[in-house]
Amino acid sequence: MAAPGFTCPGFPVRLLQTLALVLLAAVLCVPVLSVLASWAQWDAGTANILSEMAATVLPEYALTTVILCVGVALGVVGVGTVTAMAVTLVDFPGRRQFEWLLLLPMAMPAYVVAYAYTDFFQFSGPFQTWLRASFGLQGRLLPEIRSTGGATLIFIVVLYPYVYLLARAALSERAAHLMEAARLMGAPLSRRLRQVALPMIRPALVAGLALALMEVLADYGVVTYFGIQTFTAGIYKAWLSMDNRVAAAQLATMLLASVVLVLSLERHARRRQRFASVRGRAGSNEAQALPLSGSGVVLAWAVCGVPILLGFVLPVAFQLRALYAADWEMLPWTRYLAWGWNSVYLAGLTAALAVLLALGLAYVQRTRRDWASRGVVGLVSLGYAVPGAVVLVGLLLPVGWVQGRWPDAQLGYWITATVLGLIWAYLVRFTAVAMQSVHSGYTRIAPSLDESARMLGASGPRLLARVHWPLLKRSTAAAGLLVFVDVMKELPVTVVLRPFNTDTLAVIANQLARDERLGEAAVPALALVAVGLIPVMLLSRALRAKSG
Repeated sequence: MAAPGFTCPGFPVRLLQTLALVLLAAVLCVPVLSVLASWAQWDAGTANILSEMAATVLPEYALTTVILCVGVALGVVGVGTVTAMAVTLVDFPGRRQFEWLLLLPMAMPAYVVAYAYTDFFQFSGPFQTWLRASFGLQGRLLPEIRSTGGATLIFIVVLYPYVYLLARAALSERAAHLMEAARLMGAPLSRRLRQVALPMIRPALVAGLALALMEVLADYGVVTYFGIQTFTAGIYKAWLSMDNRVAAAQLATMLLASVVLVLSLERHARRRQRFASVRGRAGSNEAQALPLSGSGVVLAWAVCGVPILLGFVLPVAFQLRALYAADWEMLPWTRYLAWGWNSVYLAGLTAALAVLLALGLAYVQRTRRDWASRGVVGLVSLGYAVPGAVVLVGLLLPVGWVQGRWPDAQLGYWITATVLGLIWAYLVRFTAVAMQSVHSGYTRIAPSLDESARMLGASGPRLLARVHWPLLKRSTAAAGLLVFVDVMKELPVTVVLRPFNTDTLAVIANQLARDERLGEAAVPALALVAVGLIPVMLLSRALRAKSG
């Protein structure tokens, strides 16, 4: 007698779906699994390598990474909180404009800001040269920008919008009516901020801080350009310079552990946010902001204007100055077009594949409630948190293992000499971005529509094509756009895995900047900034529509 489970007509389809989900999870989890499996290669040689690292480079990597993260954490929380309070709790001329202008640094890749600041503020740069010539001074007049302090400043002015966005949303949605009640009870502004606003937005601050710190831990462009010894820089040095895969994998494991710690803090904050969230009556979030005048307005302008100046206006101006000073006839305009086409091609292909995967996974998650769908969606959602260095090492480790045992397999060729390896790495990292947008679209589709469609005979692919897709077009377009922009700016994976003659704008900007050819680097850098402005403008438009 056949087993009861095999008598169900839908069982083979569900079995195939489950197998496909498990296979997809395995493909997208290869980097993390292979990095963790590197510890299974423990032997005397590995122990010697690890002990040598612990005695030499590892303490420096750990100390520099901690100092960088602590400095960035203090900066982004301070700037993000103050700016969010300024545009939410007080009223001054220009407040509505600052609400979206404060998002502009999100369009700036951190490494582009590093190039711009180095060109302008270094010892031989125009600013220090002008100071020495104007005032008869000698020697270095400013601290070295290529330092841990300089990198900390750059990360702060680029990453504070993560905290600003979440803190602003928390203040608008949860704290406004309580601040108004405290004001009516006679509490001064300082006490309202300290005892009402800050406790209410603390979970949002931690969540925004977690996003910023993950960007810092995953950064490659700034730390390598400045010569800072962090875990990420150490991974590439161990792999490319020392030719030591085991050391690179073990450093990648430590970096991954740091990211897991940051994620655990963010999830803890999200759990607390459920209890901190206080919903008032409809319209209670429209409490009157405190009007400012005189010196208060000037202070508000300074608080909101300085981050925009440092994080967007000055870097763009410095890049434009470098471009203006360059010899335009010597600039390789034709090659810029080729590099731009490579960037658009890789970003477009990845965005299309990521959206297809996200649509399929979101549909499965909506129609199935079993362990396979929950597990795969959970694993894919963590992909964006995995640093590019970990993805790179995790992909190349199994390739080297397979190539060493079956040289005729040519797996190394397909991963490193074609775009297959790049697309694979991009999907591991950025499918989660598409998933988030598509899932948010699905939350706005009532389950009753599915039930009605099934009663009319639409199920499976027909349900997705006839019912879900027309309602998900905007969400999928946003998902594709976000993935497209992220791939355009991606640097660490592309530097190593790109095939011959497949340079992108990000790679070329990094190479030209490292060669001190900043005038030539300005063109691809400004192109990346222009592309990054697209989602920022859409986000600011959505926020204005929501607040309106």
